[in-house]
Amino acid sequence: MTQNQFFVDSNKLTADALERKHRVEQDPSARTDPMEYMEGMERISSDIMEKVLGQMQSFQPQQYTDADVRRALMRETCSVEDFKALLSPAALPHLEEMAVRAKYETSRHFGNTVYLFTPLYIANYCENYCVYCGFNCYNDISRKKLTMEEIRHEMQVIADSGMEEILILTGESHTMSDITYIGEACKLAAQYFRNVGLEIYPVNSADYRYLHECGADYITVFQETYDAKQYEKLHLMGHKRVFPYRFEAQERAIMGGMRGVAFSALLGLSDFRKDALASALHVYYLQRKYPYVEYSLSCPRLRPIVNNDKISPQDVHEKQLCQVLCAYRIFLPYVGITVSSREQKHFRDGIIKIAATKVSAGVSTGIGDHESKYHGIQEAETGDEQFEISDGRSFAQMYEDIASKGLQPVLNDYIYVS
Repeated sequence: MTQNQFFVDSNKLTADALERKHRVEQDPSARTDPMEYMEGMERISSDIMEKVLGQMQSFQPQQYTDADVRRALMRETCSVEDFKALLSPAALPHLEEMAVRAKYETSRHFGNTVYLFTPLYIANYCENYCVYCGFNCYNDISRKKLTMEEIRHEMQVIADSGMEEILILTGESHTMSDITYIGEACKLAAQYFRNVGLEIYPVNSADYRYLHECGADYITVFQETYDAKQYEKLHLMGHKRVFPYRFEAQERAIMGGMRGVAFSALLGLSDFRKDALASALHVYYLQRKYPYVEYSLSCPRLRPIVNNDKISPQDVHEKQLCQVLCAYRIFLPYVGITVSSREQKHFRDGIIKIAATKVSAGVSTGIGDHESKYHGIQEAETGDEQFEISDGRSFAQMYEDIASKGLQPVLNDYIYVS
């Protein structure tokens, strides 16, 4: 299939488009094979996916005992098996001990620093049909793609607040947000910010190389869920349906020269313990193959979306989320951990004292509305948000709150030498 065959202008849903939507929902034979690469998708030689999925599929959380957890906490170095024990239900009664160990590891490797960044959504057009996402191509929302002048204005507003790191996001549309468009946005961002991240659709290594040359420092890709069967049920149409191509995105980005790569599952789509295991092992194996790269993890939970307020986390409560984050820190002590504005203020304020090293601030998941959010000025039509956030604190408020806890807010720790 060509890229344009996936494009649906959700502002003008035709009868043919709606018929196709109904067909892919009702008839599995109308969907493409999620394990088959599409035309133009780069294939790389890597055994990382096989290793990660093998470990995940054999993981039986219920088999671990209190004694397994105690042994894991006593060891100086956390093995894969120890990590599995720390993710198991048996570890929940030991959450306080895990938090103490996680805090020790965070302090040892990151000091008392907490990094700040903000996301900038520049387009919300999408060619994928993912049933849990507010941007999905069949969701009836207001779509918008910012012009370069609008992007520059948004960046100026954000930079004026004091922020030095930005994460540029788009919906996953090759048609409406092509590589050249994203590259030009990166060039603009490099004029305003010291660190530029991207959260876009997966691309080939040559495209990642181009985006890095345009100014991008790192990329974030959510695998969403590492459960291939559940992944197939949730991603009914589009390039995102191809499971292995998405899985290999970070490795292609590394091959393309990106300085850093970030990983996540969207907790609540499948068994969160298995998804947490797979996310961390994805980092673990790549870290050993490419030790010079900066790695980071996050573990966002599902949030309500436009036109579907019933979407919510499935049995992933704050206690379990804290368990996952502490286990991440103990298993991967050198890896950055990000906690997004999906989580509530009290949780983020607590976890940055234990395991997290990076938080977002001044967040908007809509398109072109930073002027309104920061200054209360609505000058132009905006695009709808991807999901609802829980913590809407401004950059200034977040900075002040971090400092008040005896922590050091960090805006940037990377200097380019020309």
